[in-house]
Amino acid sequence: MSAPLCFIENGVDGSFRVCPEALDYLASHNEPVVVVSIVGLYRTGKSYLMNWLAGKVQGFSLGSTVQSHTKGIWMWCLPHPLKSNHSLVLLDTEGLGDVSKGDQKNDSWIFALAVLLSSSLVYNSMGTIDQYALEKLYFVTELTELIKVKASADFHEDDEIEYLKIFPTFVWCVRDFSLELKIEGQAVNQDGYLEHALLLKKGNSKKVMEYNLPRQCIRNFFPKRKCFVFVRPVSRDLHTVEHVPEQMLDQSFVQECQRFCKYIHETSQPKCLQGGHIITGRMLAMLASSYVSAIATGAVPCLDDAVTSMARMENAVAVRLASDHYRQQMEQQVVNMPMETRELSDIHGNCEKEALGVFMQRSFKDQHQEYQKQVVAEVVLADFLKRKQIEANTILQAEKKLSEAEKLLASEADKATLMEQVNKAREEELFQLKQLREDERRTNEENLRQMRMKIVEEREEMLKEQEQALESLMAEQKAVLEKGFQEKAELMEEQIQQLKHQEQQTWAGGLVDIIDFMGILRSIFNAARAFATSFIGEPD
Repeated sequence: MSAPLCFIENGVDGSFRVCPEALDYLASHNEPVVVVSIVGLYRTGKSYLMNWLAGKVQGFSLGSTVQSHTKGIWMWCLPHPLKSNHSLVLLDTEGLGDVSKGDQKNDSWIFALAVLLSSSLVYNSMGTIDQYALEKLYFVTELTELIKVKASADFHEDDEIEYLKIFPTFVWCVRDFSLELKIEGQAVNQDGYLEHALLLKKGNSKKVMEYNLPRQCIRNFFPKRKCFVFVRPVSRDLHTVEHVPEQMLDQSFVQECQRFCKYIHETSQPKCLQGGHIITGRMLAMLASSYVSAIATGAVPCLDDAVTSMARMENAVAVRLASDHYRQQMEQQVVNMPMETRELSDIHGNCEKEALGVFMQRSFKDQHQEYQKQVVAEVVLADFLKRKQIEANTILQAEKKLSEAEKLLASEADKATLMEQVNKAREEELFQLKQLREDERRTNEENLRQMRMKIVEEREEMLKEQEQALESLMAEQKAVLEKGFQEKAELMEEQIQQLKHQEQQTWAGGLVDIIDFMGILRSIFNAARAFATSFIGEPD
């Protein structure tokens, strides 16, 4: 993408719409995407910082007035500088707090969409991290009202461990910072500065609770936190900074920008769905459409619903691609001529294995192997019909020869020879059905093998996701204990035990899926056998 493109349009009435051009662009991208969003008050230099991430002097429009210049969410897709076959998707959001908008809810939705779509969220502010700056970050206190993780009615939105699994890494960038990084006379680094600013106060008064609320939300929702502080890039004429050569900028600013870019490029991970499934550009478009549609109808975006809807579409496509692949390979390798049953069976086995691989690569969240069952049924049926076609052609050719011989009044010996060929072809037909049972065994083994691989892969991703959430929660628990918040630490212990229980369930769930699928395979082949014997009867 040579220049940024409007991704989510924000109308003057506060409505949101995903731009068709952006959808078309993303629809053709099947590479994993690393999505970095930047949010913050308007006129704080967000777009300029994103241009640094893009490695470009110009790109996202900076503007030079006191009004918010970027409207909606703009997208810039670039090859990832470090990860091969990955795309870096930069999302520059509309400046928050623009008085001309006059709609606080609009700002909250912009912030929520940035959280939902990104794997790293950059919050950009000016000056220092103080109470005023944290109060301006009130959007974070509304996230549980704007985002649902589960669709089930019995899910409690205060169950924060689910948010831990899906929320992005949080990076706070403080611009035009002019203070010394010291706390109580001791030098600290940028991260220490942020953590000190997020310390909680003890007490239950209204004032203390208001003080703690944004800090507690950041600590709860974003356990992975990073901070960068930037001096002013130029002493004056800041509105023309994009035209200032790098060597003319304050070198401390340049060094911090380079450090910031290095961190984002090296640590930002591909955007993942629940369960650790990596999304592509095409899937990012579907996610955005799902969330914006929910907002448009007055609903709260639900991750569970969005993932389920996407899984249905992706798995249906996976079935079609697998079936098409099987048929195309069979057409290329099998001509409608007589061949040995074993040879045909081997070709079928290889094509089936490849088709299952195509399906497994594209599919995800295939509950109860509903879609894999469709692949097996379609492949078995296609294989049987292909064999019937070849056999029918063989018999037809033999019978045609017999008819021609009769017309020519061929000898009885010739007729007997031709009849023998016809009978042999019919015997081969019965043998084909017996071979189908052998293929059934092989198909069962191949399906179970690939399914085990898929289950192990998905289980490992889920465990990785749960383990990361567990580590973050335990680290946060240690931090609050050190500050004497015993009651809070005890509440977090309940969440830690809940996560450990989820890990145990994840291990056990894979075995149940395999056992269930074995029954599914048996039912498929019982149906296939019944279909086959309806043509030629049960073999002896």
